[in-house]
Amino acid sequence: MTFPMNDAGMLSGLVCGFLFGFVLENAGFGSPAKLTAQFSLRDWSVFKVMFTAIVVAATGLYGFELLGWVSVDALFVPTSLVMASAIGGLLVGGGFAIGGYCPGTSVVGVFSGRLDALVFIVGLVLGTFVFAGLYGPAIESVMAMWEVETGDTLMDAYDIPQLALIVLLFAALIGVFYAGSWFERRGRGPVSADEAVAGSGSAS
Repeated sequence: MTFPMNDAGMLSGLVCGFLFGFVLENAGFGSPAKLTAQFSLRDWSVFKVMFTAIVVAATGLYGFELLGWVSVDALFVPTSLVMASAIGGLLVGGGFAIGGYCPGTSVVGVFSGRLDALVFIVGLVLGTFVFAGLYGPAIESVMAMWEVETGDTLMDAYDIPQLALIVLLFAALIGVFYAGSWFERRGRGPVSADEAVAGSGSAS
């Protein structure tokens, strides 16, 4: 028996999911008012936090690899379907902008007692069943466009040096913070904690 008490790692997933949701809600990122504000470029908090997490994780893996603590070949890298990801990103982003939730934050919203989050989850499940029912050769051919083979990282697929990618990520992160601060200064500023609570209360 391996950590965390089962081979599939289900317990660790549940524990990490619970902790992630707890932090997400307490940071105000479970509020639809704060989440939709990022699409009007008024509040860049979510983007800044998530992008920072990506850069930290990428840099950490790179550092661990250099120290010999982690072997990249031992990590599972699933098949990347670029076209499917692009289409899915547009659809999820559209739903995010309209409904104020993504799949993860909608679950947080439900456990926080928000009825609109429950409606969002019901729509998500129904949409999944509709897509599965309509899925066929035509959709499959579109989804398979620009497929990156299983096990290939971004560096492998596009022959990008790992250090160069880390530098690019850091440069992009600096750009995000700079652009976010500029837009927030020009607007009304980020959504405050009181506004987030008010928006959550009105949606409940």
